[in-house]
Parts: sequence; structure tokens; C-alpha cells
Amino acid sequence: MIAGYAHALSMAWPFEGFPGLNTGQAWGGLQLASLVLLVFHLQRHIQPGQGALLGWSFATSMLCGTFWWLFISMHLYGGLAAPLALMAVLGLAAVLALYYAAAAALYVWLAPNSSVGRACVFASLWLLGELARVKLFTGFPWGEGGYAHIDGWAGSLAGWVGVHGLTWLAAWTAALFSALCVDVRLGRYALNPNPVMAGVALLLISFGVSTLPPAVWATPSEKPARPPLSVTLLQGNIPQDLKFQPGTGVLDALRFYGPQLKQAQTSLVVSPETAFPMLPEQLPRDYWQAIKSRFTNGEQAALIGIPLGSSRDGYSNSLLGLKPGASDYRYDKHHLVPFGEFVPPFFQWFIQMLAIPLGDFNRGTLGQSPFEWRGERLAPNICYEDLFGEELGANFKDAANAPTILVNVSNIAWFGNTVAIDQHLNIARMRSLEFARPMLRATNTGATVVIDAQGRVTHALERHTRGALVAEVQGVDGMTLYARWVSRFGLAPWWILGGVVVGLALLAHMRRPAQPLA
Repeated sequence: MIAGYAHALSMAWPFEGFPGLNTGQAWGGLQLASLVLLVFHLQRHIQPGQGALLGWSFATSMLCGTFWWLFISMHLYGGLAAPLALMAVLGLAAVLALYYAAAAALYVWLAPNSSVGRACVFASLWLLGELARVKLFTGFPWGEGGYAHIDGWAGSLAGWVGVHGLTWLAAWTAALFSALCVDVRLGRYALNPNPVMAGVALLLISFGVSTLPPAVWATPSEKPARPPLSVTLLQGNIPQDLKFQPGTGVLDALRFYGPQLKQAQTSLVVSPETAFPMLPEQLPRDYWQAIKSRFTNGEQAALIGIPLGSSRDGYSNSLLGLKPGASDYRYDKHHLVPFGEFVPPFFQWFIQMLAIPLGDFNRGTLGQSPFEWRGERLAPNICYEDLFGEELGANFKDAANAPTILVNVSNIAWFGNTVAIDQHLNIARMRSLEFARPMLRATNTGATVVIDAQGRVTHALERHTRGALVAEVQGVDGMTLYARWVSRFGLAPWWILGGVVVGLALLAHMRRPAQPLA
């Protein structure tokens, strides 16, 4: 359980004053060490049931330590009693941990004797557990292992294999290191007193990965290069408990975002998710018309977070694009948040216990057209949609019309001033590396930043403050290898890899001679 918690800390270090580590920094070495400890215990002469318990304990601690901040949204903002909110977080983690319990049990049962074979089997099973968390029951892959390596291996490998490939490599490396540290003697595992081979193997793997050229067949947008796009990213810092209150939070949003949209001097202005927490027709008529006129008749454009729809057609969490000489652009959120934006079957009773003013939203289509402005193609995503790189990849099927800039608008004020902000920033940085695209992030409380195509934060606004970030961003054309294959095949290559390795391990296990009884 301690190792599982260490895995959670590796996603974004939450403590201040630790030598050599900044708050919010990912720590790939800690993630590897946590998996080494898990695999070492799984390699003891134990039964699959014991392995399942070890894997479940590790993963439950890992997940609770990763998304514990869900407690804040349910208790502080949702009004759920603290014991019930605590049980909800623990219950979610415990259920999701069953994927990893199954992976650990199968590893104990199927692992071959060779070190490389054991590493391949563990990495593939662990990857399948992560993929199950991505796809099943709406998907919640927050804190996947590969994100811990955003400042390490990701620089070279993200454009080749994406975060899931990094997850597999990290699990394989940890398992190989652990396997090389033990000997198989007389049918039991014993500690190897001379793990030099393990250290050398780890150094060789790290060196090999670091020398790989980035798989970035990307160039600045078209030649001759267009000038950088000037942008203003707005951060309203509206308290979450007031955000939907007409006399307080709503009025505060109107007083901030309206003047900011009108006064901005840059070519593009971007507001956060649900910057206006009401439908356009519910806004004061002169107020909304002034904003629309500002952008439809001028020389600037805006992307505004606002719900759209009607009681007849349903509502959507949307981003509205305004620009001169064109009809309104609309992006509707595709990957909705369970319990916040839609109610899963059989859970209406749970929603009734919360005081969160959101319900069922319509789901937008996958691969919606980009917002074209000043020669750039801006592909929006809303809130935690940027966790799903395979869904963002749907925009890259046609290289000629692929996005040149990614845009994320979020409101994670639901989770307070916590490490959730740093975790989400590292997730966004991974998407920039995978697709070799800059990303603009406009958020309610942070992190409002500009990320370049190499995953580096170039401009940032102080968190939990009210303000506007003015910057320039250069769009990028071209395609990474990851963008090419994920846009066509999605996650299928990783499911196939995991399935083939586990299938071969199962065949080998069935062909092993039966062990004689003692």
C-alpha cells in the first residue's frame, strides 16, 4: 500500500521543500520504484489469490492517493456527508483496483522463468489493466503510470507510442529490474546478492530511450511561416460554491468576462469552460449582443465556454466560436463526466444526494471540425477530455486538415487548490508531446498556460487569481507517428499486444510439465 501511494505521488509531487523536486513535478523514478516493489513481492512463491490481494491493495492505495480530491467536489460542493464522500472515493478506487488485482493474479499464475519473459508478461497485463480503466464504465484513466515520465522518457517516446506505450515500457523496465534481482533456485525465488546486471540493464534501457530521435514529422505551419497567433486566455477564478448562484457567482462572471472579451487586443480570446453558466438567451440581451458584435464585425475571434441547447433538444457543455464574416462555430463536449454531466444507469439515487447543479448533457460527436482562424486550425477539448489521446487523435485522420493548435478549456475549481491542477497540467503536456502540437489552456482557477509543441510551459498565469494571460503561439503542421496510427486504429494495437503476450504466456504455461508433489 505504501508503494501504491508512492505511485500516486509520482504523478505530481504535492509537497513543498523537498530537495531536488518542485511542487507539481512528475517523478518517473518513483513510479518505477513503486512497481519494482510490487513485482518483487509478486515474484515470491505465492498463490494467484495472494497475488490478487497484493495487486488490489497496491492499486486501491494508488488510486485513492491519485484522485482523493474527488472528496472535495462531493463533500464541499456537492453537500454529501463527509463519511459518505470518503466511502464513495474509496469505493471507486476499490472497484477500479479489481483490474490490477486480476493482472497481478494472472502474473503469478503465468509468469515464465526467464527474466525477459516475466517482464513482458507483467508489462502486458499491467497495460491491459490500464486500458480497462480507459474504456470500461465511461473510463477514468487519471493517473496512468506513463504520465510520471512526462519530463523523462516522454520527450523521445511520446510521439512514437503515446502515454500507453510509456506505461508498458515503465512496467516492463520495473519488472525486468526486479526479475534480475532474484534467482530461481529449487523452485523458489531468492534474493540475488549481486544485482549488478539489473543496474546495468536499467542504465542501458534509459540510455537507449534517451537517444531515440523524436518521432515528430512536424514543421511550423506552412511556408512561408505565418506569424504567431496572439492570444488572450481568461481566468475568472469564480468560487465553485458560488459559480451557479445568480446573485453572486453568475453576476461576478458577467462583470469579469464581458469586459475582458470586449477589451482584449489579441487576435484570439479564449474563456474557460462554462465561463457563462447560463444559456446565451438567458444572458442580458444587450450584454450578449455586444459581445457577438465585437467579434463578428471586428478583426478578432473568440472561443467562449457556455452551455448551449434547449429543453426540447437537450443541452450540451459547449464552446462557442465567434469570428468575422462567418456563422457561429460550435464544439460540444464528447466525453462526459459521470455524475456531473450524465447520470449512469441505476445511479439516480446518488445524484439526488448531491447538490451539484448539473445533470444530463447531450454528447458531442467524435472528431468535430476545428475552429479555423488566421490560417490555424484550433481543435478544442473540454475539461478532462484531454485524458483520452485516442479520441483527440480522431482529428488527425486527414493530415491536410489536422489541427495545428490544441485548445483545452476547463473548470476544476471542483477540486480546490490541490494537486489535481498539477496532474491535469502534466496530462495536457503529454498530449502536446504525443501530437507535437502547442496547447492553449484557459481555466477557471488554473493552470491557465501556453504549452509548446515540445510539451514545455512557455507562459503561465498564477493560479487561483483573476486575470488574463497574453501570449503568442505558433501553430504546427506535420504528423507524429503516434498521430498517424492512433487516428486510424485507436487503442487496438495495445489491446492486441497485451492479448498476444498473455496468450503466448498461457500456451507456454499449459505446456509446462506438471510439478511433482513434494
